[in-house]
Amino acid sequence: MAAEELVRGISTPTRPVLRNEVWLLLGVSLGHSAVWSALSLVDKLTRPAPLNQQASELNVARTPDRPWLDLAFQLAGIFFALVPALFAVHLLNRGPGWDGRFGARGLLGLDGTRRGFDAGTGALLAAVIGIPGLALYVAARELGLNTTVVAEGLGHVWWALPVLLLSAVQNAILEEVVVVGYLMTRLRQLSWAVPAVIAASALLRGAYHLYQGFGGFVGNAVMGVVFALFFLRYRRTGPLIVAHSLLDIVAFVGYALLADQLDWI
Repeated sequence: MAAEELVRGISTPTRPVLRNEVWLLLGVSLGHSAVWSALSLVDKLTRPAPLNQQASELNVARTPDRPWLDLAFQLAGIFFALVPALFAVHLLNRGPGWDGRFGARGLLGLDGTRRGFDAGTGALLAAVIGIPGLALYVAARELGLNTTVVAEGLGHVWWALPVLLLSAVQNAILEEVVVVGYLMTRLRQLSWAVPAVIAASALLRGAYHLYQGFGGFVGNAVMGVVFALFFLRYRRTGPLIVAHSLLDIVAFVGYALLADQLDWI
């Protein structure tokens, strides 16, 4: 009996334990990123140059003079950025709502049982989000509310394209698993009202994009609302990962190929 009680205690954490778990996971992942992003925006706003004359650089080379070492840095960064997402899945496997067949993968809609739905719906979501998002970015930059986003700075190396693809997928997995699947599941288990859950997920997504400027915050927060509503309706993060991957692939690879030809990027 004592052993059974111990197992039950581990598999169904108390509410304070779940609250602490949420704060700790966010503190080592995207909550940490949100704080640094906000500080980055304060830094940019207190510089002499206007916001739209400053740049936010993504996927930058760490050691451009030693491409082999830079590749190692890029791959290590991608791998370790996925750890919080894997940790979130692990934590959900130990908590309430566990799906006996697929575990947290079933709870998050990552079980691979609806691949066609995930791919098709993800592509549609990418189109719905991507076109207005690009328009918002251009408008915000022209109004002085956003930095210029330099989406790729790896240089002319043979491995740039595969690293950009991996980076896009890594971003998608981390954000959709943690900010949508994990966070929304835990907040509902903590009896948060649905509007508050949606707002928390969307505002966190916007917050860790503040380094781009106010346009980055608004655009990603709106995207967060759409993705949160989708997850509440279908209980699947698979389509969200597909959509997010496609958006980042277009942004990263498109910038690498077209930045020299399009002065408005």
